[in-house]
Amino acid sequence: MGVRVPDIEPTTRFIRVEHPDGHDGVALVTIDRPEARNALSFALLAELAETLDSLDRDPETRVIVLTGAGDKAFAAGADIHELAHQTPARLAADSHFSAWDRIAAVGLPTIAAVRGFALGGGCELAMSCDMIVAADDARFGQPEIRLGVMPGAGGTQRLTRAIGKARAMELILTGRTMDAPEAMAAGLVTTVAPAAETLRTAFDLADRIAAMPPLAVRAAVRAVRAATDLSLAAGLALERQAFFDLFGTNDQREGMTAFMEKRPPVWTGG
Repeated sequence: MGVRVPDIEPTTRFIRVEHPDGHDGVALVTIDRPEARNALSFALLAELAETLDSLDRDPETRVIVLTGAGDKAFAAGADIHELAHQTPARLAADSHFSAWDRIAAVGLPTIAAVRGFALGGGCELAMSCDMIVAADDARFGQPEIRLGVMPGAGGTQRLTRAIGKARAMELILTGRTMDAPEAMAAGLVTTVAPAAETLRTAFDLADRIAAMPPLAVRAAVRAVRAATDLSLAAGLALERQAFFDLFGTNDQREGMTAFMEKRPPVWTGG
C-alpha cells in the first residue's frame, strides 16, 4: 500500500498512521496491538488521542478511518491487567480517561472500520467515531457488568443515544453482545460489509466525504454531534448560525457558482 508521509510521526508504539495512495485526504489510523486483541491500555489511548489531534491539525487530512490490526478484534476492550488494581482515587487523579474526551473532540469526520470484537472500551471507541462500517464478523457489546463494574468511557450514554434506552439497558445489564446485522438493525452502525471488504467499504465512504468542501463538512459534523446534546431550539440555533457562517467562505461561492454554470465545483477549503 503506497502512503503519503504525513507531517506527524507516522508510527508510535501502538498506533500506525497511513495516507493510502488513491484516497486523497483520507488518513488510516490502525490500533496495532494484535497480540492483546488491540486492548486499550492507558498508553495506547494517550498515543491515539495525540495522533488524532495531530491529524485534526493536518490541512491535507479531511477524513479519518480508524481500525484495529488483524482480523480478530477492532479492540477487545480495556486492558484488564492494567485496570484490575486501580482505586477510585488513582483513576480520578491520573486523568487517564481524559484521552477519551480528546478522541471525541476531533473536528474531522471519523469512521470506525470494525472487524471482530468491539467490546467494552472497544465498543465505546467505535461509538466515539461519527460512523461505523462493520464487518459481517463484527460483534459489539458492553460486558463490563461481568467484571463487577460498568461502562466508564461513554458506553451508557452513547449506546443509549444510538439504540434507545430499552435495548441499551438490556445489553449493559446482561453483558451480551450484538452481531453486525443486529447492530445494523438497531441503528448502531452505518453499514455492514463482507469481512474482507471492510476497509475498502470504509475507504469508499471516506472518499465520498473527502471530496466535499472541508469547512462545510466540519460545520455539519459539529451540528450533527450537537443534536444529541442540545435541546431542539439550541440545536436549530447552532445549525442556523453555522449555515450563515458558511456564506463567508470561498467554497460556498464556488459551489453555487458551479451549480449555476453546470460544472463540477473545485473546492479549496477556504
